[in-house]
Amino acid sequence: MRFGAAGARRRPRSDRRSHGAALSNAIHAASGTLAHLLPRPAGSSRLSFMIRILFALVLAVALSACGFHLRNKLALPADMPAVKVVSSSPYSELVKLLNRGLRASGAQVVEDDDADDAQLAHLQVLSERWGDLPIAIDAEGRAQEYSLRYAVIFVFRRPDGSDVVPQQVIELSRDYVSPPTDATGTTTEREILADELRRDMSASILRRVDSVLRARLQNPGSLAPAQGSQPVEP
Repeated sequence: MRFGAAGARRRPRSDRRSHGAALSNAIHAASGTLAHLLPRPAGSSRLSFMIRILFALVLAVALSACGFHLRNKLALPADMPAVKVVSSSPYSELVKLLNRGLRASGAQVVEDDDADDAQLAHLQVLSERWGDLPIAIDAEGRAQEYSLRYAVIFVFRRPDGSDVVPQQVIELSRDYVSPPTDATGTTTEREILADELRRDMSASILRRVDSVLRARLQNPGSLAPAQGSQPVEP
């Protein structure tokens, strides 16, 4: 598979600053709301009330950092049976994240290997590919910054094998610095970024599924089983 320009690149500094300011404002608003909701008993000391405000602020920051968001239900067809995530690596972290995300989005998920597959819809991960692309070198010509690329091909099928969501490919990327003299630190940073990319990939797959299904619901004729969809070349 070629890794092209489809991957998400690091945002410009100005975008990151704008995002940071927006996040700071959101956290400030959330902490103010939470502090307002916390009752202040009659006669309580100023110190006690300040502790309550501090607790509200810490809670808001924690929720923001862990990626807590309220999500809408997936727009699954009314006749959609339970869903099983299928992959050549059934115990991979991506499969676990997809199972968790499907449940949180309102889908009925089956993980039992003995379940009757003929009665289940399948979210099938056809391929996972990783790559490290050098994007900067030092004065001696050694690579010191890389782009970590992650691409997944998937398809969502009904029990009869027809496509609910035709074969799709999603590619994401993150940049990281890799000084030639600090392999240990680089490995740790790369592992952290890989975990982040898996989480982002799971969310991106579910958003793609949801967007396709919502588009089809707006055009009821497109909800008919799709046969012979064009494959995506790895």
